[in-house]
Amino acid sequence: MTLAHRPLLTQARAPLTTQIRVMDEQGEWRDQALACERPLTLYLNKREIVTLMTLGENPEALVLGYLRNQNLVERLEDVIAVQVDWDVSAAVVVTTHTPDDIDETLSKRTVTTGCGQGTVFGNQMARLEQITLSPWPIKQSQIYHLLDVLNQHNETYKNAGAVHGCGVCSIEGDVLAFCEDIGRHNAVDTLAGHLWLNAIDASDKLFYTTGRLTSEMVIKTAQMGMSVLLSRSGATEMGLEIAQQLGILMLARAKGRHFLVFSGQDRLLLDAKPTAQARSEKKGKHDD
Repeated sequence: MTLAHRPLLTQARAPLTTQIRVMDEQGEWRDQALACERPLTLYLNKREIVTLMTLGENPEALVLGYLRNQNLVERLEDVIAVQVDWDVSAAVVVTTHTPDDIDETLSKRTVTTGCGQGTVFGNQMARLEQITLSPWPIKQSQIYHLLDVLNQHNETYKNAGAVHGCGVCSIEGDVLAFCEDIGRHNAVDTLAGHLWLNAIDASDKLFYTTGRLTSEMVIKTAQMGMSVLLSRSGATEMGLEIAQQLGILMLARAKGRHFLVFSGQDRLLLDAKPTAQARSEKKGKHDD
């Protein structure tokens, strides 16, 4: 799809890992990949908004997704440019105007749970009433196929660890976009920016994350228009409450042939139940 407007973007990619020397439990020295972590201070029309700690895989999409998810920029047409300069660790976003209520929005700041500490501005809970999602069904066999496909991703995690991965996937099992970052909130913001820049309708897509399903993750998934949420990790009480409120099919602790359905159970067709032996082999081996 051709967009009528696309902001001016830098392509400020940064190395995702570096090599160091470490000693193992045998006293032997070896090379080890280390995930990079760097600050990126976001400025909106010369106003400092926040400093994100990020891997730096796709900083322009991260910045756009962050601004959109925080409702600081509503239309892509209003974004003139996103310029990232790693020499000064800054991302400068120029838009046609600054929101009139930006002072009030920035004053309502919540530091969210989890690695990398995300930040939510304004009254996100009140805006949930404006979200309507499409409640489409999915088969158990499709979930298993998707988990198998996702094992081919997480390259930085496999190489260095210390990161979370998130993906936007089709029901057929295609991973349309995948991102790794220090914090899961950065990864989901990057994907939100990618969808926005490329005018991708995500209403029939599934969102996957290796991280916990907190309220922040559920809200951001809903803001992207997706009603199926899949996680390798667990969920929080507030995350579940919001998923139930919005009609999201939430599957957590998904690994191999195991998962737990926390909400939206009526939308899942159990067409590939594991055998009793497979269940026994998996018992007690699930990651948090």
